[in-house]
Amino acid sequence: MLRNRITEMMGTELPIMQAPMGWIARSQLASAVSNAGAMGMIETSSGELDNVRREILAMAELAPGRPFAVNIAQAFVSDPSIIDFVVEQGVKFVTTSAGDPRQYTERLKAAGLTVFHVVPTLRAALKAVDAGVDGLIVEGGEGGGFKNPRDVATMVLLPLVASKVEVPIIAAGGFLDGRTMAAALALGAEGVQLGTVMVATQESPIHDNWKQAIIGAAETDTVMLNRHAGPALRVLRSDRSTALEFDTTVNAMTAMLDHKKLYFDGDMEAAVALSGQIAGRIEEIRPVADIIRECADDCVAVLSQLNRLYVD
Repeated sequence: MLRNRITEMMGTELPIMQAPMGWIARSQLASAVSNAGAMGMIETSSGELDNVRREILAMAELAPGRPFAVNIAQAFVSDPSIIDFVVEQGVKFVTTSAGDPRQYTERLKAAGLTVFHVVPTLRAALKAVDAGVDGLIVEGGEGGGFKNPRDVATMVLLPLVASKVEVPIIAAGGFLDGRTMAAALALGAEGVQLGTVMVATQESPIHDNWKQAIIGAAETDTVMLNRHAGPALRVLRSDRSTALEFDTTVNAMTAMLDHKKLYFDGDMEAAVALSGQIAGRIEEIRPVADIIRECADDCVAVLSQLNRLYVD
């Protein structure tokens, strides 16, 4: 019942995508997502392209026959040969982000790939469409990770962009379950991207301390950093991130220098933990497959309930 242009383009059973989070969106997590009928994603924002190549190769063994995507985070990819490698591995779906959509779109489409570009504003969306992308990932400011310093909430941004473009849209920023997925469809999207909730899954490779911090977070426990310097970052509140919140003398990207101590050793003050506001609604660490199936089933249930209540 959820088949549409997004499932057709992605080749998946469900119009659900996992976000391309640096060092997290590797084969361990992405294969679980793909095996659950959604679109797993391999990241490049870590800049560790040799490792990224190994993770892409691992997907054939961990999720045989299942589609998966690769994100090309242009600001962090210094070697454009990654494009050739992605094409050679038979990847059919790519998202591009953190850069000009004109840089790689034509080349990727010429190789037969479907290309979606991540956009935080209407202006960026129109530019991407003009560049020839097949679709958009429209990302509201409540999402975690790298953000536009002039953030716009999904409730405003998504229907605005949907009213101005004809290409299919995947909504990102604030999505977790069937209720939020149904809202995305009502606002003009045809699919959703899940980020923070995927960090807090059993298959996520990051340290349990980070997962528990998400579980314990309130809806007010994220902080937007770096509005003055860019890129802005939405992160979990901690002593370190709180100190940086209104500091206009320091580029908060320097707080990512010891990121591996946070990601894999669990030192929550070694760096800043990227997270969306949806952390305030995540209450337990669950398997990827359960989250995805429940999201899809509950979305259909919510849509049916609304139809009965307000249409019939």
